[in-house]
Amino acid sequence: MANASESIERLTPGPRMSQGVVHGGLLYTAGQVDKESADVGEQTKNVLAKIDALLARAQSSKSQVLSANVWLSDMATFDEMNRVWEHWIDPHNPPARATVESRLATPEYKVEIAIIAVAGEAQ
Repeated sequence: MANASESIERLTPGPRMSQGVVHGGLLYTAGQVDKESADVGEQTKNVLAKIDALLARAQSSKSQVLSANVWLSDMATFDEMNRVWEHWIDPHNPPARATVESRLATPEYKVEIAIIAVAGEAQ
C-alpha cells in the first residue's frame, strides 16, 4: 500500500503553512490576504488574484470552487467586498460561502478568503 502522504502536493510551502494543498482531487487553500491596498475592494481583487494563481497551479478554475470562507475585519464593508466577488465568481457555478466579521491577523488586513475546489479539472 502506498504512503498516503505521497499523493499530497503542497503549494508554496513555508515554515508555518502551505498556501495550498492538493489531495484526493481537491485543492484546499490557506486564508489569502493582501495588505498592499488600503480598501476592502482592492484587497478582495488582490486576494482573488492569488486564489486564481493557486487554482491554475492545481489545474482548476473558479467554476470548480466548491466552498469559500470569507472573513471581513468590518461587516460594514460586506457590500464592497461582494461587488468584487460577484464579478469574480462563475455565475453558473457559485460556491457555497460563509462570510463573517473577525479580527484578522493585522489591522492592515481587511479581508481574508480561503477556498476548497476540485483540482485537476480546469474548465
